[in-house]
Amino acid sequence: MKILVTGFDPFGGEPVNPAIETVKRLPDVIAGAEIVKLEIPTVCHKSLRVIDEAVSRYDPDVVLSVGQAGGRPDITVERVGINVDDCRIPDNEGNQIIDEPIYPEGPAAYFVTLPIKAMVQNMQSRNIPASVSNTAGTFVCNHVTYGVCHLLATKYPGKRSGFIHIPYLPQQALDKKNMPSMSQDMMVEAITAAIEAIVETKEDIKVTGGATH
Repeated sequence: MKILVTGFDPFGGEPVNPAIETVKRLPDVIAGAEIVKLEIPTVCHKSLRVIDEAVSRYDPDVVLSVGQAGGRPDITVERVGINVDDCRIPDNEGNQIIDEPIYPEGPAAYFVTLPIKAMVQNMQSRNIPASVSNTAGTFVCNHVTYGVCHLLATKYPGKRSGFIHIPYLPQQALDKKNMPSMSQDMMVEAITAAIEAIVETKEDIKVTGGATH
């Protein structure tokens, strides 16, 4: 198995993005799967073009994207991407798309095609805080969650994809009062555990991962 793992460059005024820093530190082989690492721009549409080119070049079985979710206290595995860009801030090229579909011809939403419950459980088994998330936001992370699902469904059938959000690094939280953070080492262990679950799980486990709000 070959897994393409993507991480975003820094955005929103932050000097570092834990997503790409974590991806860079992943082992080259996890549970027998070859790991291909890719930095992508925090830019609507360009991020998807970069991923499209990488899928064409490397022919991975799975595309797993990782993004920063500053303010979240744990590792969150996304369940769904929605077909809308509603950018609270500009992306890294100054685009601020508001209330526009990512793909006008696409469905309203896509559920990711990875074993999200097994991924969460495997991270929790390592004493790493993790949970299922039911919203990837409406910025570039959701753009990629939805966009990669659409890309694979329409151009590369049979491949699977998903998205994981990670918290701030401790150094990013220094000037942000009461802001949760997580060490780089724990993030690397978390994504490694999630990938192990992707490789080893044929059908997702049926355990609760829902929320009341």
